[in-house]
Amino acid sequence: MTTTARAQGATVWLTGLPSAGKTTIARILGTRLRAEGHRVEVLDGDEVRRFLSAGLGFSREDRNTNVQRIGLVAEVLARNGVLAVVPVIAPYADSRDAVRERHEASGTPYIEVHVATPVEVCSERDVKGLYARQAAGRLTGLTGVDDPYEPPLDPALTLETHLQTPEQSADSVHAVLAARGLV
Repeated sequence: MTTTARAQGATVWLTGLPSAGKTTIARILGTRLRAEGHRVEVLDGDEVRRFLSAGLGFSREDRNTNVQRIGLVAEVLARNGVLAVVPVIAPYADSRDAVRERHEASGTPYIEVHVATPVEVCSERDVKGLYARQAAGRLTGLTGVDDPYEPPLDPALTLETHLQTPEQSADSVHAVLAARGLV
């Protein structure tokens, strides 16, 4: 009987403000990892919210529920040999800590990346028009503006996307995966 080694999975959790560059970095990283032959799923926070967390609002409790659902899916995928790349705001430290603890309990690698883009830069990028809507008084509860964002205290990597290209940011994440023997 021949046994084959199963690929090691991991969760790469990209957290940061809206329009920080999380999804762009995740897509570039995902494309590179797939080209290298890895099994990859990008679990974009906005897309997952639409389907897995439909009906949830943006209260602290609903945001926590959304993060826990995404964290569960990522952990299950990673535990089964997939590199789960997760660009999600996840504004609260306790929610992210619970996701990390779930991964630790199952022995699944979890790499937290803080996409540390200043709110002024995010506001200029304003990919989804959220900052403009907030400034016009048509949106409240915008993370980092009138709702809190608790930056990670000890991320595996901090990306200052206003000082580097998205490709350089993705390369930095890839380097962390390589250093940990995950790619």
